[in-house]
Amino acid sequence: MIGRGGIGMAATKVLLSKGYFSYTRRKLRIIAGLIALTVIVGLYAVSAGSAELSLAQVLAALLGRVEGNAGIIVWQIRLPRVLAAMVAGVGLAVAGTVMQNILRNPLASPSTLGIAQGAAFGAAVAIVALGAGSIQSTSADAVLINNPYLVTLSAFVASMLTTMVILLLAKYKGVSPEAIVLAGVALSSLFGAATMILQYFASDVQVASVVFWTFGDLGRASWTELGIMAGVVLLTLSYFLFNRWNYNALDSGEETAKGLGVEVEKTRFLGMLFSSLITATTVSFLGVIGFIGLVAPHMMRRVLGGDHRFLIPASSVMGALLLLAADTLARRIIAPVVLPVGAVTSFLGAPLFLYLLARGNKRG
Repeated sequence: MIGRGGIGMAATKVLLSKGYFSYTRRKLRIIAGLIALTVIVGLYAVSAGSAELSLAQVLAALLGRVEGNAGIIVWQIRLPRVLAAMVAGVGLAVAGTVMQNILRNPLASPSTLGIAQGAAFGAAVAIVALGAGSIQSTSADAVLINNPYLVTLSAFVASMLTTMVILLLAKYKGVSPEAIVLAGVALSSLFGAATMILQYFASDVQVASVVFWTFGDLGRASWTELGIMAGVVLLTLSYFLFNRWNYNALDSGEETAKGLGVEVEKTRFLGMLFSSLITATTVSFLGVIGFIGLVAPHMMRRVLGGDHRFLIPASSVMGALLLLAADTLARRIIAPVVLPVGAVTSFLGAPLFLYLLARGNKRG
């Protein structure tokens, strides 16, 4: 026979189990909804442009049933750009999510730790000192990066050197996570000043080339660059998802995480390394794109909470959606002129982040 106490405990377990499954189903439904919305925006982005295509034409081109101009426009021009927006958005958002966790600072992101600014300085060195910028004879495209591979390599090396400085401070000098963010701010200022000094001694064409590169442009990505970015983002995202329980433990504090068996220093070091690798790869190919890594994790944290089992994939999808929407807006708002996507993300991201902060303070 089962006593009343046993029946009560069994009923409690059933209720808790139902509550937990309802809790997880809600989060999964939100993530699925974001994925569906991203696909819809992506299809619109592929169809919209100076040469308007219908949804039927886009789907037929994607299935290889259309030849001629429509197929060329979809496969060679718009689809690489749309996929680059998604991949870069995923990478920047997940990098920001992990940085905010391991540094325990809500302002940590690829753009606030000096990594993007280091890449901009590397690009400026390649353009000014190594002659990678030139001018076209046509007014439609007056500024040209005549050696994009040199600029990309230089930007990547400079951003990874910035990362190494931050990691060395953290690992061998015992700098606290809070101080790492301050070090990133100092490095941002340093690289910004160094870039301005380079521009001061550069010619007009070189200055224009540096500014052109720092704008951020998803149209630079070909299938080759897209493949490299996708490979880096996929590998690092897999690593972050594998360590999702470690990040949940870190939310409770370093001592609690150590008590649960988490190697805090190793987790923080590798998290920073892989986050910086994503950022360096993305920025070196596409230029500086701000606020995606800062805003997307905050938006999803408010909706889903801090459980990294759901926060990491949700932030990734939100990052893809935000960058894709920003690039589509940049292409359509004053068409046929295409605005720099980096300027659009900063213009939209800053007030959105201020709104999230104000709403958070009001709730607190």
